Parts: sequence; C-alpha cells; structure tokens
Amino acid sequence: MKNIIVIGNGMVGYKFCEKFVAAQTTGFTLTVFGEEPRPAYDRVHLSAYFEDENAIKLEMAPASWYTDNGINLITNNRIVDINKEAKTVTDQHNQQHTYDYLVLATGSVPFVPPIKGVEKEGVFVYRTIEDLEGMIAYAKHINQIKPNGKAAILGGGLLGLEAGKAVMDMGLEPHVVEFAPKLMPRQLDARSSKVLQLKLESMGIHIHLSKATNQILGDEIITGMEFGEDDILETDMLIISAGIRPRDELGKTCGLKMGIRGGIEVNSRMQTSDPYIFAIGEVALYNQMIYGLVAPGYDMAHVAVQQILGHTDITMASDIDMSTKLKLIGVDVASFGTPFMPADKGLSIIFENKTQFLYKRINVSLDGKKLLGGIMVGDAADYSMLHQIYLNGMAIPEDPAQLILPASEGGGLLGDVMDLPDEAQVCSCESVSKGQICNTIETGAATDLAGVVSCTKAGTGCGGCKPMVKDLTEATLKSLGIEVKDHICEHFDFNRQELYSLIQVKGYETFNEVLDNHGNGGHGCEICKPVVASLMATIHADTANKEYAIQDSNDRFLANIQRNGTYSVVPRVPGGEITPDKLIALGEIAKKYDLYTKITGGVRIDLFGATLNQLPLIWKELISHGFESGHAYGKSLRTVKTCVGSTWCRYGMDESVSFGIELENRYRGIRAPHKIKGGVSGCIRECAEARGKDFGLIAVEGGWNLYVGGNGGANPRHAELLAEQIDNQTVIKYLDRYLMFYMRTAKPLQRTAAWQERLDGGMAYLKEVIIEDKLGIAADLEAEMQTLVNKFECEWTQAVNNPEMMKRFNHFVNSKEEDDNLVFVPMREQKMPQQWQ
Repeated sequence: MKNIIVIGNGMVGYKFCEKFVAAQTTGFTLTVFGEEPRPAYDRVHLSAYFEDENAIKLEMAPASWYTDNGINLITNNRIVDINKEAKTVTDQHNQQHTYDYLVLATGSVPFVPPIKGVEKEGVFVYRTIEDLEGMIAYAKHINQIKPNGKAAILGGGLLGLEAGKAVMDMGLEPHVVEFAPKLMPRQLDARSSKVLQLKLESMGIHIHLSKATNQILGDEIITGMEFGEDDILETDMLIISAGIRPRDELGKTCGLKMGIRGGIEVNSRMQTSDPYIFAIGEVALYNQMIYGLVAPGYDMAHVAVQQILGHTDITMASDIDMSTKLKLIGVDVASFGTPFMPADKGLSIIFENKTQFLYKRINVSLDGKKLLGGIMVGDAADYSMLHQIYLNGMAIPEDPAQLILPASEGGGLLGDVMDLPDEAQVCSCESVSKGQICNTIETGAATDLAGVVSCTKAGTGCGGCKPMVKDLTEATLKSLGIEVKDHICEHFDFNRQELYSLIQVKGYETFNEVLDNHGNGGHGCEICKPVVASLMATIHADTANKEYAIQDSNDRFLANIQRNGTYSVVPRVPGGEITPDKLIALGEIAKKYDLYTKITGGVRIDLFGATLNQLPLIWKELISHGFESGHAYGKSLRTVKTCVGSTWCRYGMDESVSFGIELENRYRGIRAPHKIKGGVSGCIRECAEARGKDFGLIAVEGGWNLYVGGNGGANPRHAELLAEQIDNQTVIKYLDRYLMFYMRTAKPLQRTAAWQERLDGGMAYLKEVIIEDKLGIAADLEAEMQTLVNKFECEWTQAVNNPEMMKRFNHFVNSKEEDDNLVFVPMREQKMPQQWQ
C-alpha cells in the first residue's frame, strides 16, 4: 500500500479527495490533515453564513463521507515540518507520518498590511467561519453600547465588498476603503468600477478610494483610521480584506523551489522541485502565477490525482481561463477572456446605463470577427453564452454591438445553447462539457436539472454556469419530447402562457393584482414585471402608459435611452414612404432641438440627443405634422420594409409599398414577446430583404409568397415558407393568426425565429394550425388581433394629452431644471456625445 498525505482540507484539498474517490483505485491509503476544526466548506459562498449562521450548509461533504470512502480525515491538527529525504511529515503534536506522495493544498492566508495599530481589538480578517463568528459577536457588542455604529473594510476587492454587505446585515454602517482609485481593480476597468460604485452607494455602502491607511487609531480598541494629517475615518470595527498570500511556509522550510514573491513552483504535472511532492490551489505557483479562482484549483487537483495514479499524459493546460461570474451583494459582476484590451490589439464596444447601474463591454479583434473578452456589471445574463463564443471561437455578428445591446435596441441575439459544440466546457469548476450534460439526459441517467447536477456536479462550484446548465437541460428534455415546466421567475410558478390565461380569465388590470393572487410574495422583479405589462397590454388592447412603472426603461419613457442619458425619437414612417412636407417637418424639428439625425436600417429617420423634458415637446410637433410613435423602444412591430415595387420598378410584380403600408398600419402598437419586423418585396430580386424578417412577403406570379420566422443578428436565419401564391386578404388572415399564436405561446423575449425553431412539430405543425385550423382557434386568433387593431392609440399622443403622464418627463422630481452635465462634440456637420474618459 502506498500512502498519500494531503496537507490542507480547503475546497481544493477536498476536491483532490473527491477526484481520488471517483477514480475507484486500490493500493493506496489517503490521509488528510486540516487545521480547522471542521471538514472542508465552501469559501466562495462564505458570506452566506451571515444569513443563518449555519456552517453545515457550507460543508463540501460531512465527516462521514471521508469515513465512508476510506479517507482518514484529521481535523484541528497542523503539519509543522516536512522531511523530504525520509518522506515524513510532523504534526503539531510532534507525531510523524510517512508518505509516498505528499500533496500540499495549504491554500492562502489573508494579507495584513503592516499598519501601526493593526493588532488592536476590533480588527478582523475575512477568511474562515471562525473569523465570521468573531465579527458577528463583536458587532452585537457594538450595537448594544452604541447606536449608529460604523465598520470599515480595508480592501475594495471581491471579499471586501462582500464584507461590506455583511456589515450592513450586522446593523452597522459600512465604509469600504480602497488604496486603488477604483473598486475591484483586477477585474474591472475604470468605467465599470464607477457603475458598481454608484450601485453600492445607492445601497448605503460608503466608498473611499485612493486611501492609504497610515495607522489605526485608539488605545487598545479601534476608534478610527488615519489616512493623512486631517483625513480620518471614525469607525468601531475594521475588517481587513486586502488580498491573500500563499500559505507556503512548509515549502520554504523543507527546501522546495519557491517563487520570488512566494508560492511553491510547480510544473504542468503539479509536481514541485521534489517529484514526490505536489502542490495545488493557491499555494501553487504555476506559470509564475498564483490563481485565486476555484476552477484552476480543481483542475490542479484532477491533474495531481491522475499523475499519482500513473496517468502521466494528463497535465495542466498552458493557458488558464480566468473568466468568472459572481453575484456580488446581489449585483452581477463578470469578466471573461481579455477584459482590458490595448488599442493596438483589438476594439472595444461599450454599453452603459448609469440610471440602471448597467455596464457591458466586449473586446473584439481588429477585423471585428472574433470575441476576445469583456466585462459586465449589473446584468450578466448573457455571460455564459458570450464566454462560450469566446472559448470556442464562434462567429459573431457583423455588428458585434448586438451581443451586448438590450433586445429593445437591436441586441439580444446570442443564438441557442444547442448550437454549441459538444466539447464546449460549460462548467469550468468541474470541467463539464455540453456533451456530458446532454448525455446524462439522453441516456436516462438524469431526468431533470437536479439529476444533471447530481450526475455531473455542473454548477456546484462558483455557480456562474447555472443558467446555461438549466438551458441545456431543458432543451435536451424537449428534444426528447419530455415536457418542461418553464416558470417565468421566482415570483410566479407559471410560464408566460399560463399567466396570459390567468389575466385573461380573471380580468386583472394591475401587476399587484396578479402578484397578490398568484405570486409567491415579494414585489416582483425586472423579469416578471415587463412580462405582465406586455400581457396586459395585449389582452386589454392597451398601451404601455397604463402601468409605466413596471415597464422596461425605454417603454417607460416611450423612447430609447442613449449612452449619455439622452433619448432618441423615431416616428413611424409606414413602409418607408414619406411626403416631402413630412421630410421637411422632420428636418425643421431636428434643427429646432439640435438633434443628430440618421436613416435607420429599417428605413426610418432617427432623431438623437433629446433630453427627457424635450421628448413631449418634440412629440407634439411631430404629431401636428401627422406622425405617431414608431415604437422603436417597445417589444412590438418596428417596421415593414418595402421596395418601390410595381409602382416604379420595371421588375415589380405587385404594389409592395401600398401593401407594406397597410400591414404596418395594421400591426403597429401590438405588444409581443419580442420586437417584430416585416418586409414586402415586389419581386424575387428581394430588395426589401423580406426573408430576413419575422414575416416577409415576396410578389410572384399569382399573388404573394408568405415567409415567417426570419431574423438577422448573431445567428441570421431565413424565414420559412408558410404559404404560396395567396392574395392580400389571405395574407392578412394568415398573419393575424400567426402573430397572435406567437404572442400567446412564446417565451418572454423570444424572437419568432427561436420560437418557431422550438415549436413541436415545426413548420408542418405551424401550417396545420395557421392554414388548416387544426386546433380550431383560427377565428379566436383573428378576433383578438382585430380587437388590437381597432383599439390602437398612439402612445405619444396619449402621453402629451395627459397631465399626470407628463409629470414623469422631468429630469428632477422637485425641479424643472434640465440636466447640465450633457456634453456634445462636433461630428460631420452634426454632433455626438463626448466620449467618456
């Protein structure tokens, strides 16, 4: 029997044990030494301990697991010496233990800066459960003797900010002190850090940047921090979270090769300078780097196990992916690939909305064809797919901005998880691929998400891959014909279709009615609120104005917010046809309000740079000239693009402009799961690009060919042929049915292309429903659409004629003043927002 000793029972030490057990090998004994009094626990989610102070919930595995798997776990015992020649280790009780292979998984310790007074009572580090227990007890003491107590956190990195939330939970006023000029300096650029700072400050966390602490004030107990002669922060408690240092003292004392700045050097086999001693996790210096993430540590544990078992061909990758997604104090923060991109290496595209504390940045290659990295703050829902596009070198849209723009601004086209290659690594912590996840379902090993997680352990590490694991599970189940219950969010145990029926039958007219009668408590979220708003607008044939507070921001203000806080105004120009008088009117209005003008890809004129208080004034003038809202901000019909057709073109076979105008006027204002675009081409030359639209018509001999379910974006898709050689009346009948069926059954934010692709029975089934009326609902669908058509009302007109609605178009609640922070610079005889520094 060969003896393996593991020193350190943190997350990586435990993972070594787990990988060793999974290998089902014989001929070895495994002994694990841990300094702490309990088995390994999840340090990544350490802050969860503040919720209920339950250490058991954080355990990676109970003590019985080690016993059941033949592992000798020795807790509360520190190894103090290694004798490489004799292959022994000595513990704190002066007992010697012999090894054949030694694995150092000692991790790291908090870095405590050499600040005068740091030894005072009330100063803590943020590393172990015992540290947290000490903080909780001390905070209770402060609350008993002093109202409005304060606690400072030294360090504005990940753990420091988590500590800030913990301080709030303990009833103290939190102050985060950071030496660098920005928060999370290793993960975020200056602008994303500023957005995060604004969000945290809005939550009540005070941020102090560019602060070097000279000393801790107080006699024996901390009373404050001094940064300069007249720069003092009073505080009753200090939590130090200023980084980590590898726990490498055993390597130093036994003569292993060390890094200049610490860490035990290892090769790609995780071997130290002694081939019988391995180092894994935060104590290991690989590629001259200490990797502080869980995923690389787990990979190291796997490699060390395989090397000890004789599989010497299994080694660490030369490049370590440092991408990560975290929910920091309830705020999404993520970075992947190369988050900081020098100008000579690539191009950066940025979307920022400080009003909603959102920041997204992607970096693409100089030729615009490859995704190289990115940063997300506030909304990282698309992280998993963007990460996969980066890892697998997948194609990106011709306009890469679509990858990060909100769906209402032409973005949200990331493709389908099933498009990923089987070898795509979905869970980096546990090295689980898409193929492994799908295979557990296809072979019957798992029948739901819980089963997939149990079989593969995907999502059990940092948790960043959970959304993609869920999507893959559901997509695979559906492909096998298994029904998947698809709830909208945690506030409702219903999918979109079920809520549609509930609202329709019960006649609810407010979000609170729906939530109170069918919700799970709480106040709703950014997912369910816009969904319910859209459903009520469809069912009651109403506009977005009725419950504007639960709408997305663009719907709320009936305009698209731009990167400098101004708005764009897009009046409807049905079919792209416009009179000279109306063109002149648009030009005069743009000149009057000094707006940037551009013809859009949907053949409309967009007016940029309007301030919030200018919107109603601009709308009034547009309305007086016969314009109405173009719904560029809404999940609704955008445009019906047309060519000139038989009116002018010698190739034209039908009047595409006239029919395009009729269709656009018919479907304007309808609320749908996603935006809708149409196109009408007068012949097969296809100048209106009708087959790239949600619905498209092409004139042929004998009538129109009707195509449905197309789109551009990251995964362009041609619309499919629904019906051939039909007249105008039949086109409208089929389109009424198609659009209403889509609006009834699609998921939130699901384009027609994605909905159609996942429709059971595909195009054949769709033809049966729409053309043959297989379900017997055709008349109902037509009647519902006609109700929406009959009750159309321009939202701009509705807003300017209602004094109560007009109140929301002021920059400030208590003042009529305008925003004086807007700065524009010249650009080609027009203007643009000044670039951020």
